[in-house]
Amino acid sequence: MQGAYRLILLLSLVVAGSAGWAETLRIASFNTELSRKGPGLLLRDIVRGDEQVRAMARVLARAGADVVALQGIDYDHGGAALSELRKAVAAAGLEYPHVFTLRPNSGWQSGIDLDGDGRIGGPRDAQGYGLFSGQGGMAVLSRFPIDHDGVRDLSGLLWADLARAEGPKAEGVLSVEAARVQRLSSIGHWVVPVVLPSGRRITLLTFHATPPVFDGPEDRNGFRNADELRLWRAYLDGDLGGAVTGAFVLAGDANADPERGEGRKAAIRALLGDPRLSDPLPLSDTHHAATVAWEATGPMRVDYVLPSADLKVLGAGVLWPAPGDPFAPVAEAASRHRLVWVDLALPD
Repeated sequence: MQGAYRLILLLSLVVAGSAGWAETLRIASFNTELSRKGPGLLLRDIVRGDEQVRAMARVLARAGADVVALQGIDYDHGGAALSELRKAVAAAGLEYPHVFTLRPNSGWQSGIDLDGDGRIGGPRDAQGYGLFSGQGGMAVLSRFPIDHDGVRDLSGLLWADLARAEGPKAEGVLSVEAARVQRLSSIGHWVVPVVLPSGRRITLLTFHATPPVFDGPEDRNGFRNADELRLWRAYLDGDLGGAVTGAFVLAGDANADPERGEGRKAAIRALLGDPRLSDPLPLSDTHHAATVAWEATGPMRVDYVLPSADLKVLGAGVLWPAPGDPFAPVAEAASRHRLVWVDLALPD
């Protein structure tokens, strides 16, 4: 079921084992776009065997990642949708015994009129855009145990409290009232430790930033997107207290391409150029490094898996089959985004 993608990791394992590197693993990120327009609808569709859900499960099984960061998964308090999604992936051929999710900022009402339309309670009055609380959340699926007690949720950080953020200093982006309540994370920023079979740990830094569009001349979403990326560099610098130690991987949907489309490019370029990270530049057979193709912009790279510089990259790719490949219709049915994966080795 996992085909050539898993073969790459097995061959790389042989090379790594003879070169002073210990454990190997594959980490992936995938914006599933499974979000629905109302609470409970995703759970309904998973249980019904929805075509998109089945295609998404086949994509995950094909990639065969040990740990995968997912975006576009509606959150429910009991985790029912995520539990059923894990079953769907297992039915496609890949077991994930361990899952993690938290309530996202999307749809979480701020209590004030953030969009200035004279009413409160609308989707743009929430901490992150959402038709209901939890719409378009995030999740982590893992073959290895997750240290839930060691998780850090940075999603509650106020936008105005990130010292290096540019949005709160720009005219017309945040009112005084909004600055008191507006969180920076449009969906979430999580630090999730994973315990490997040897007992060693690797930490997943995962997030989903807002698109830098759908605003006005004040460029509120453009500033917010860039500042959501700056949050990670602030965290690595220790500005938010207790930066990660040991090996880590930054994985998620940045909604930012360093060259194409909208957005304040300095933030994504600085993140990709940070010496504490390595950029494997995953490629596909179809659109080079792109992970999505929007009608208005064409192919763009917005989804990333960036390992810490102390990890050895054994391989990387974007699961975007070429036209004519029998799996191409499956990937297309799953999401407009394509799964990004990186194979890694930890040093002895």
